[in-house]
Amino acid sequence: MCTHHAVAEKADLDPADVKSYRPISNLSVVSKLLEVIVSSQLVKYLKENDLLPYLQSAYRALHSTETAVLKVLDDLLLELDSGDLAMLTLLDLSSAFDSVDHDTLLQRLQRSYGLGGQVLKWFAAYLCGHVQHVHTSTACSTPADVLYGVPQGSVLGPIPFLLYTADLLQLVKRHQLIPHAYADDTQIDGFCRPADSAKLRENVSACIDEVSTWMASNQLQLNQAKTEVLWCSSSRRQHQIPSDSIRIGSTNVQPVTSIRDLGVYIDADMTMRTNATAVARTCFADPERAAISVTSCLTDLGPCSVIKSARLVFSARLSERITPLLRELHWLRVTERVTFGLCVLAYRCLHGTSPSYLAASFLRTSDVDTCRRLRSADSSTLVVPSTRRTTLGDRAFPVASARAWNSLPSSVRNAPSLMTFRRDLKTVLFRSSFDLH
Repeated sequence: MCTHHAVAEKADLDPADVKSYRPISNLSVVSKLLEVIVSSQLVKYLKENDLLPYLQSAYRALHSTETAVLKVLDDLLLELDSGDLAMLTLLDLSSAFDSVDHDTLLQRLQRSYGLGGQVLKWFAAYLCGHVQHVHTSTACSTPADVLYGVPQGSVLGPIPFLLYTADLLQLVKRHQLIPHAYADDTQIDGFCRPADSAKLRENVSACIDEVSTWMASNQLQLNQAKTEVLWCSSSRRQHQIPSDSIRIGSTNVQPVTSIRDLGVYIDADMTMRTNATAVARTCFADPERAAISVTSCLTDLGPCSVIKSARLVFSARLSERITPLLRELHWLRVTERVTFGLCVLAYRCLHGTSPSYLAASFLRTSDVDTCRRLRSADSSTLVVPSTRRTTLGDRAFPVASARAWNSLPSSVRNAPSLMTFRRDLKTVLFRSSFDLH
């Protein structure tokens, strides 16, 4: 048994509003160790039997918000490259982790995931018998039984939630739409020819109606007021984007020009200007924070921001040459930093240490029938997918990473480990940055 405490969800929320708080499990050390063991065994079982949701990226090794957003951006860029319009819808669930019905979850673990006997009894004991209370500096409320939800702040709690909501992704697919989820954040992507935008709107509305019904039957609630919709097109086709509102349940939602998905801003024209501005503003709000965080966000900033950051570290004057500063810091230029990130993720995809939804987009040259009899069949190069626009399709991860990968020396591509690959890649790109031989 563990006790639940309510803590503020965000620092800027109203402390007098009960909706500003969420329960956090207060677990003993023994309970935490037990959950680590059970979680490890459960995830291993789910992996071996291919039972984990394919397009769910939360609480899974090798998955992250970065890979989730990358998949969404790839889908959008490739759809727009083919001349289509795309619609991205972000669904918001209200208190999703706190609304899981225990009986429904236990039935799903048994029927859909094959858990039974003592294992199912253990999960029943794990979910039931919890109490929660609100504690302030001066008072504590009367403990109340927890009848719904999975323990938050625990190691194991999120995994049953992912299994509980896995059917939601299949439901979206039945409407010929592309889903992706990160915990309770769900993205729905659809595309169409410009003349068929009305049909796509109707299809998305019908899909969300079914999603809302499914959620209601599973004790979950879709927050229609916080659902966001973004139409995307190339810069030249912005005039073809519909301006009509979209029906989301009983609410009419007006499309926005920029949307924030898992911390990344996506613009209607896919330029990422809003995101670059937001990252620059965050990094340079104060000098001390900029010096600490700049190395982790250089890929999102323009050349001017890299130059400012280097000068900031050395307290250099504007008249000082920037090249010696970058060399002293051993920083890659923006172009090389992007190449570094693309190639590292490509290496992970080729060696089975990345999400399968990213690795599936890669094809080795030696695996193509027409290349098997050629000398290139023995190489470690990748097939570069064909695209139509440099400003759209060429920016998609399968295209940009394949080109970056193929540009590397074969000795780097064939590195025996990721650590060796990163070291050799950094050396090659650093020398390229500053023309070192």
